[in-house]
Amino acid sequence: MTSEVIEILSAEDIRRTLTRLASEVIERSGDLSKLVLIGVYTRGVPLAQLLARQIEMLEKVTVPLGAIDITFYRDDLDVISIRTPAKTEIPFDLSGKTVVLVDDVIFKGRTARAALEAVKDYGRPEVVRLAVLVDRGHRQLPIHPDFTGKLLPTAREETIKVYMQALDGKDSVELIKP
Repeated sequence: MTSEVIEILSAEDIRRTLTRLASEVIERSGDLSKLVLIGVYTRGVPLAQLLARQIEMLEKVTVPLGAIDITFYRDDLDVISIRTPAKTEIPFDLSGKTVVLVDDVIFKGRTARAALEAVKDYGRPEVVRLAVLVDRGHRQLPIHPDFTGKLLPTAREETIKVYMQALDGKDSVELIKP
């Protein structure tokens, strides 16, 4: 049985979406000297890098970047496949900062919950916000992104696949229907 693949966002759509998200982050953050972006492995990391670049282009400020692996903070290790954790890289104290966690897709909310737990190990931020490229619904936890690139209600059996140039050789978002 073959799956139907539908491109939801092209490379150009992603570029425009990141420009909009950057503007929203700037507007809501106030003091940009307190702003830090933390990408959630895997595809949240290049998204955070692109978002930081866009903020720098718009505001002429360098936004500190971090990357976080949430593997050991997950509450579903017994049901997900075994994986080698990536290296968390947060070379600064998060205390008093405006932290924007960046991820590619929010689905059940479990990755975001784990990322919130992990952030606590690096200081006590003033505020933590969540930016996602795609919100596909079906939350199991009361977590809602502060910044959403594309709201895309899906059926549970459908899949969203995000491709990032830095990892996959192209930028796009696809909906895969079984």
